[in-house]
Amino acid sequence: MTQTLLLGGVEAGGTKFVCGVADGDGRILEQVRIATTTPDETLAAVDAFFAGTAAAHGPLAALGVGSFGPLSLRPDAPDYGAITTTPKPGWSGANLLSHLRRTADTPTVLTTDVNGSAVGERLFGSGRGLDSFCYVTVGTGVGVGVMIDGRPHGGANHPEAGHIRTPRAEGDTAFPGACPFHGDCLEGLASGSAMQMRWGAPAETLPQDHPAWAMAAHYVASLCANLTYVLRPQRIIIGGGVMQPHLYDKVRRALIQQLGGYDASVRGLDMDDYIAAPSAGASAGLYGALALAYREATGDWPTDWMI
Repeated sequence: MTQTLLLGGVEAGGTKFVCGVADGDGRILEQVRIATTTPDETLAAVDAFFAGTAAAHGPLAALGVGSFGPLSLRPDAPDYGAITTTPKPGWSGANLLSHLRRTADTPTVLTTDVNGSAVGERLFGSGRGLDSFCYVTVGTGVGVGVMIDGRPHGGANHPEAGHIRTPRAEGDTAFPGACPFHGDCLEGLASGSAMQMRWGAPAETLPQDHPAWAMAAHYVASLCANLTYVLRPQRIIIGGGVMQPHLYDKVRRALIQQLGGYDASVRGLDMDDYIAAPSAGASAGLYGALALAYREATGDWPTDWMI
Protein backbone atom coordinates (compact mmCIF):
# COMPACT_ATOMS: atom_id res chain seq x y z
CA MET A 1 0.00 0.00 0.00
CA THR A 2 1.40 3.37 -0.94
CA GLN A 3 2.27 5.86 1.74
CA THR A 4 -0.06 8.41 0.16
CA LEU A 5 -3.14 6.61 1.55
CA LEU A 6 -4.16 8.62 4.63
CA LEU A 7 -6.07 6.99 7.47
CA GLY A 8 -7.68 8.45 10.56
CA GLY A 9 -8.25 6.69 13.85
CA VAL A 10 -10.02 7.61 17.09
CA GLU A 11 -9.81 5.69 20.34
CA ALA A 12 -12.73 7.28 22.20
CA GLY A 13 -12.50 6.59 25.90
CA GLY A 14 -14.39 7.81 28.91
CA THR A 15 -11.29 9.66 30.13
CA LYS A 16 -9.59 10.66 26.89
CA PHE A 17 -9.90 10.55 23.12
CA VAL A 18 -6.72 9.53 21.29
CA CYS A 19 -6.79 10.65 17.66
CA GLY A 20 -4.23 9.88 15.01
CA VAL A 21 -3.51 10.06 11.29
CA ALA A 22 -1.31 7.45 9.63
CA ASP A 23 -0.12 6.65 6.15
CA GLY A 24 -0.96 3.41 4.37
CA ASP A 25 2.08 1.72 5.90
CA GLY A 26 0.82 2.38 9.42
CA ARG A 27 3.25 5.18 10.27
CA ILE A 28 1.67 7.75 12.59
CA LEU A 29 1.99 11.23 11.09
CA GLU A 30 0.19 13.14 13.83
CA GLN A 31 -1.44 12.19 17.11
CA VAL A 32 -3.22 13.99 19.94
CA ARG A 33 -4.84 13.22 23.30
CA ILE A 34 -8.02 15.09 24.16
CA ALA A 35 -9.67 15.00 27.57
CA THR A 36 -13.20 13.59 27.52
CA THR A 37 -15.34 16.39 28.91
CA THR A 38 -18.69 17.32 27.33
CA PRO A 39 -19.63 16.01 23.88
CA ASP A 40 -19.62 19.50 22.37
CA GLU A 41 -16.20 20.41 23.76
CA THR A 42 -14.56 17.05 23.11
CA LEU A 43 -15.87 16.59 19.58
CA ALA A 44 -14.97 20.18 18.68
CA ALA A 45 -11.37 19.39 19.62
CA VAL A 46 -11.51 16.19 17.56
CA ASP A 47 -12.85 18.14 14.58
CA ALA A 48 -10.08 20.73 14.95
CA PHE A 49 -7.42 18.02 14.97
CA PHE A 50 -8.65 16.38 11.77
CA ALA A 51 -9.14 19.75 10.08
CA GLY A 52 -5.51 20.54 10.88
CA THR A 53 -4.22 17.21 9.60
CA ALA A 54 -6.26 17.58 6.40
CA ALA A 55 -4.65 20.97 5.79
CA ALA A 56 -1.18 19.55 6.47
CA HIS A 57 -1.40 16.13 4.79
CA GLY A 58 -4.54 15.98 2.65
CA PRO A 59 -7.94 14.30 3.00
CA LEU A 60 -8.48 10.99 4.75
CA ALA A 61 -9.36 7.88 2.77
CA ALA A 62 -11.32 6.54 5.76
CA LEU A 63 -11.77 7.01 9.50
CA GLY A 64 -11.99 4.22 12.10
CA VAL A 65 -13.43 4.79 15.57
CA GLY A 66 -13.41 2.55 18.63
CA SER A 67 -15.59 4.07 21.34
CA PHE A 68 -16.77 3.53 24.87
CA GLY A 69 -20.42 2.65 25.01
CA PRO A 70 -22.87 1.11 24.98
CA LEU A 71 -23.27 1.90 21.28
CA SER A 72 -26.11 1.51 18.82
CA LEU A 73 -24.48 -0.45 16.00
CA ARG A 74 -27.46 -1.90 14.13
CA PRO A 75 -27.54 -0.03 10.79
CA ASP A 76 -31.35 0.11 10.65
CA ALA A 77 -31.71 1.54 14.16
CA PRO A 78 -32.93 5.16 14.32
CA ASP A 79 -30.03 6.04 16.63
CA TYR A 80 -27.40 4.10 14.67
CA GLY A 81 -23.93 5.28 15.65
CA ALA A 82 -24.95 6.83 18.98
CA ILE A 83 -23.74 6.20 22.51
CA THR A 84 -26.81 4.95 24.37
CA THR A 85 -27.28 4.39 28.13
CA THR A 86 -23.78 5.25 29.31
CA PRO A 87 -23.11 6.30 32.91
CA LYS A 88 -20.73 8.94 31.50
CA PRO A 89 -22.57 12.22 32.26
CA GLY A 90 -23.84 14.07 29.19
CA TRP A 91 -22.89 11.44 26.61
CA SER A 92 -26.08 9.38 26.36
CA GLY A 93 -27.51 10.03 22.91
CA ALA A 94 -24.34 11.57 21.46
CA ASN A 95 -24.11 10.27 17.89
CA LEU A 96 -20.41 9.83 17.15
CA LEU A 97 -20.86 8.20 13.77
CA SER A 98 -23.10 10.85 12.19
CA HIS A 99 -21.02 13.67 13.67
CA LEU A 100 -17.67 12.32 12.46
CA ARG A 101 -18.97 11.29 9.06
CA ARG A 102 -20.22 14.82 8.58
CA THR A 103 -17.23 16.74 9.91
CA ALA A 104 -14.47 14.44 8.61
CA ASP A 105 -16.29 14.10 5.27
CA THR A 106 -14.98 10.57 4.72
CA PRO A 107 -16.19 6.96 5.04
CA THR A 108 -16.28 6.21 8.76
CA VAL A 109 -16.59 2.90 10.61
CA LEU A 110 -17.53 2.68 14.29
CA THR A 111 -17.11 -0.16 16.77
CA THR A 112 -16.63 -0.54 20.50
CA ASP A 113 -13.35 0.36 22.17
CA VAL A 114 -12.82 -3.27 23.18
CA ASN A 115 -13.42 -4.47 19.63
CA GLY A 116 -10.94 -1.86 18.43
CA SER A 117 -8.37 -3.13 20.91
CA ALA A 118 -9.17 -6.71 19.86
CA VAL A 119 -8.33 -5.78 16.26
CA GLY A 120 -5.06 -4.24 17.49
CA GLU A 121 -4.22 -7.39 19.46
CA ARG A 122 -5.01 -9.64 16.49
CA LEU A 123 -2.76 -7.71 14.15
CA PHE A 124 0.04 -6.71 16.50
CA GLY A 125 -0.22 -8.54 19.84
CA SER A 126 -1.43 -11.58 21.75
CA GLY A 127 -4.15 -12.40 19.21
CA ARG A 128 -1.75 -12.59 16.28
CA GLY A 129 -2.50 -15.60 14.07
CA LEU A 130 -5.79 -16.41 15.83
CA ASP A 131 -9.20 -16.45 14.18
CA SER A 132 -11.28 -16.62 17.36
CA PHE A 133 -10.50 -14.96 20.68
CA CYS A 134 -11.93 -12.63 23.28
CA TYR A 135 -10.39 -9.38 24.44
CA VAL A 136 -11.46 -8.44 27.97
CA THR A 137 -10.73 -5.20 29.76
CA VAL A 138 -11.26 -4.98 33.53
CA GLY A 139 -10.87 -1.35 34.46
CA THR A 140 -13.33 1.35 35.44
CA GLY A 141 -15.88 -0.94 33.79
CA VAL A 142 -15.71 -4.41 32.25
CA GLY A 143 -15.84 -4.77 28.47
CA VAL A 144 -15.50 -7.75 26.15
CA GLY A 145 -14.58 -7.68 22.47
CA VAL A 146 -15.10 -10.84 20.43
CA MET A 147 -13.21 -11.79 17.29
CA ILE A 148 -14.78 -14.55 15.16
CA ASP A 149 -13.33 -15.63 11.82
CA GLY A 150 -10.79 -12.84 12.12
CA ARG A 151 -13.22 -9.95 12.43
CA PRO A 152 -15.09 -8.19 15.26
CA HIS A 153 -18.38 -9.83 16.14
CA GLY A 154 -21.49 -7.68 16.25
CA GLY A 155 -24.67 -9.57 15.46
CA ALA A 156 -27.79 -7.56 16.33
CA ASN A 157 -25.52 -5.23 18.30
CA HIS A 158 -22.23 -5.54 20.15
CA PRO A 159 -21.79 -8.00 23.04
CA GLU A 160 -22.12 -6.70 26.61
CA ALA A 161 -20.59 -9.64 28.44
CA GLY A 162 -19.35 -7.34 31.19
CA HIS A 163 -22.92 -7.26 32.50
CA ILE A 164 -23.56 -10.99 32.84
CA ARG A 165 -24.76 -12.35 36.18
CA THR A 166 -22.25 -14.49 38.07
CA PRO A 167 -22.34 -16.43 41.34
CA ARG A 168 -21.15 -14.40 44.31
CA ALA A 169 -17.69 -15.10 45.66
CA GLU A 170 -17.48 -16.64 49.11
CA GLY A 171 -17.83 -13.91 51.72
CA ASP A 172 -19.16 -11.34 49.26
CA THR A 173 -22.84 -11.25 50.11
CA ALA A 174 -23.35 -7.77 51.56
CA PHE A 175 -21.81 -5.58 48.85
CA PRO A 176 -24.68 -4.21 46.72
CA GLY A 177 -22.61 -3.76 43.56
CA ALA A 178 -21.42 -0.68 41.71
CA CYS A 179 -23.28 -0.90 38.38
CA PRO A 180 -25.85 1.93 38.15
CA PHE A 181 -28.07 -0.25 35.94
CA HIS A 182 -27.80 -3.78 37.38
CA GLY A 183 -26.17 -3.42 40.78
CA ASP A 184 -24.34 -6.73 41.20
CA CYS A 185 -23.69 -7.80 37.62
CA LEU A 186 -20.09 -8.76 36.81
CA GLU A 187 -19.08 -5.15 36.21
CA GLY A 188 -20.80 -4.14 39.43
CA LEU A 189 -18.74 -6.69 41.37
CA ALA A 190 -15.36 -6.87 39.61
CA SER A 191 -14.60 -3.53 37.97
CA GLY A 192 -12.15 -0.98 39.29
CA SER A 193 -15.11 1.13 40.36
CA ALA A 194 -16.50 -1.81 42.34
CA MET A 195 -13.16 -2.51 44.00
CA GLN A 196 -12.78 1.14 44.96
CA MET A 197 -16.29 1.17 46.42
CA ARG A 198 -15.90 -2.16 48.25
CA TRP A 199 -12.39 -1.70 49.64
CA GLY A 200 -12.09 2.09 49.85
CA ALA A 201 -8.92 2.25 47.72
CA PRO A 202 -7.96 1.89 44.04
CA ALA A 203 -7.20 -1.70 43.04
CA GLU A 204 -3.63 -0.94 42.02
CA THR A 205 -2.81 0.31 45.55
CA LEU A 206 -3.91 -2.89 47.34
CA PRO A 207 -1.15 -5.29 48.47
CA GLN A 208 -0.86 -8.66 46.73
CA ASP A 209 -2.03 -10.56 49.83
CA HIS A 210 -5.21 -8.48 50.18
CA PRO A 211 -8.44 -10.56 50.05
CA ALA A 212 -9.63 -8.33 47.21
CA TRP A 213 -7.50 -10.28 44.75
CA ALA A 214 -8.96 -13.72 45.43
CA MET A 215 -12.41 -12.19 45.05
CA ALA A 216 -11.45 -10.44 41.81
CA ALA A 217 -9.98 -13.69 40.46
CA HIS A 218 -13.27 -15.48 41.19
CA TYR A 219 -15.28 -12.94 39.22
CA VAL A 220 -12.91 -12.64 36.26
CA ALA A 221 -12.68 -16.45 36.08
CA SER A 222 -16.49 -16.62 36.11
CA LEU A 223 -16.54 -14.40 33.05
CA CYS A 224 -13.89 -16.55 31.37
CA ALA A 225 -15.84 -19.73 32.15
CA ASN A 226 -18.93 -18.29 30.49
CA LEU A 227 -16.94 -17.13 27.45
CA THR A 228 -15.32 -20.56 27.23
CA TYR A 229 -18.56 -22.50 27.26
CA VAL A 230 -20.48 -20.12 25.00
CA LEU A 231 -17.82 -19.20 22.41
CA ARG A 232 -14.88 -21.62 22.78
CA PRO A 233 -12.32 -18.97 21.82
CA GLN A 234 -8.74 -19.92 21.07
CA ARG A 235 -7.56 -17.47 23.72
CA ILE A 236 -8.89 -14.95 26.23
CA ILE A 237 -6.74 -11.81 26.43
CA ILE A 238 -7.35 -9.78 29.58
CA GLY A 239 -6.16 -6.22 30.16
CA GLY A 240 -7.22 -3.14 32.07
CA GLY A 241 -6.07 -1.44 35.26
CA VAL A 242 -7.45 -4.10 37.62
CA MET A 243 -5.41 -6.85 35.93
CA GLN A 244 -2.19 -6.48 37.86
CA PRO A 245 0.55 -8.99 36.89
CA HIS A 246 0.02 -11.17 39.97
CA LEU A 247 -3.70 -11.61 39.19
CA TYR A 248 -3.29 -13.71 36.04
CA ASP A 249 -2.23 -16.90 37.81
CA LYS A 250 -5.03 -16.46 40.35
CA VAL A 251 -7.53 -16.20 37.47
CA ARG A 252 -6.07 -19.30 35.80
CA ARG A 253 -6.36 -21.36 39.00
CA ALA A 254 -9.88 -20.11 39.67
CA LEU A 255 -10.92 -20.88 36.08
CA ILE A 256 -9.63 -24.47 36.33
CA GLN A 257 -11.67 -24.90 39.49
CA GLN A 258 -14.81 -23.40 37.97
CA LEU A 259 -14.62 -25.44 34.76
CA GLY A 260 -14.59 -28.53 36.95
CA GLY A 261 -12.91 -30.80 34.42
CA TYR A 262 -15.99 -30.92 32.22
CA ASP A 263 -15.41 -31.76 28.52
CA ALA A 264 -12.14 -33.11 27.18
CA SER A 265 -11.41 -30.05 25.04
CA VAL A 266 -11.63 -27.85 28.13
CA ARG A 267 -9.56 -30.24 30.25
CA GLY A 268 -6.81 -30.01 27.66
CA LEU A 269 -6.46 -26.22 27.73
CA ASP A 270 -2.99 -24.85 28.44
CA MET A 271 -4.01 -22.12 30.87
CA ASP A 272 -0.71 -20.24 30.54
CA ASP A 273 -1.50 -19.83 26.85
CA TYR A 274 -5.28 -19.60 27.11
CA ILE A 275 -5.43 -16.72 29.63
CA ALA A 276 -3.01 -14.09 28.33
CA ALA A 277 -2.07 -10.49 28.89
CA PRO A 278 -2.31 -8.03 25.99
CA SER A 279 0.99 -7.35 24.24
CA ALA A 280 0.25 -4.81 21.49
CA GLY A 281 1.01 -1.96 23.87
CA ALA A 282 -0.83 1.16 24.94
CA SER A 283 -1.52 2.13 21.31
CA ALA A 284 -3.48 -1.05 20.49
CA GLY A 285 -6.79 0.81 20.52
CA LEU A 286 -5.61 3.56 18.19
CA TYR A 287 -3.92 1.11 15.82
CA GLY A 288 -7.05 -1.03 15.86
CA ALA A 289 -9.07 2.02 14.80
CA LEU A 290 -6.56 2.81 12.05
CA ALA A 291 -6.71 -0.81 10.87
CA LEU A 292 -10.50 -0.54 10.68
CA ALA A 293 -10.04 2.55 8.52
CA TYR A 294 -7.56 0.68 6.32
CA ARG A 295 -10.05 -2.14 5.85
CA GLU A 296 -12.81 0.37 5.05
CA ALA A 297 -10.59 2.00 2.42
CA THR A 298 -9.07 -1.12 0.84
CA GLY A 299 -11.26 -4.10 1.76
CA ASP A 300 -8.38 -5.88 3.53
CA TRP A 301 -6.64 -5.85 6.89
CA PRO A 302 -3.07 -4.50 6.95
CA THR A 303 -0.54 -7.33 7.03
CA ASP A 304 2.84 -5.61 7.23
CA TRP A 305 2.47 -2.73 9.66
CA MET A 306 5.16 -2.44 12.32
CA ILE A 307 4.22 -0.81 15.64
